[in-house]
Amino acid sequence: MKISTAVVCDDALFMRKVMSEFLREAGVEVIGEASTGVEALARYRELKPDLLTLDIVMPEMSGIDALRAILAEHPEANVLMCSAMGQQALIAEALGVGARDFLVKPFQATHVAAAIQRLEGAA
Repeated sequence: MKISTAVVCDDALFMRKVMSEFLREAGVEVIGEASTGVEALARYRELKPDLLTLDIVMPEMSGIDALRAILAEHPEANVLMCSAMGQQALIAEALGVGARDFLVKPFQATHVAAAIQRLEGAA
């Protein structure tokens, strides 16, 4: 499956901007952003992107809870979890719930491009 659209969810504006730029460099159009898990769920429902990047630690609803809600409605969703160093247990939980891949912050453009290639190859 070709990943051509994405929604970026992170509570930090700076991280949303960095991820959006890296996705654009990888040829993916960013069609929406969210700053909470609740917003991520709403944006996914509304926009149905090929990819959702989702921070694990966010206000209102954690990334893992948002992941559960999204996959309950859309089991085909491609969700790329993002996490800070030292959150390995949360990453393992997210993968167990159904995240397709993860990136550890701080990440680089090459890491984002490689994750997209893995997701496209797995579909």
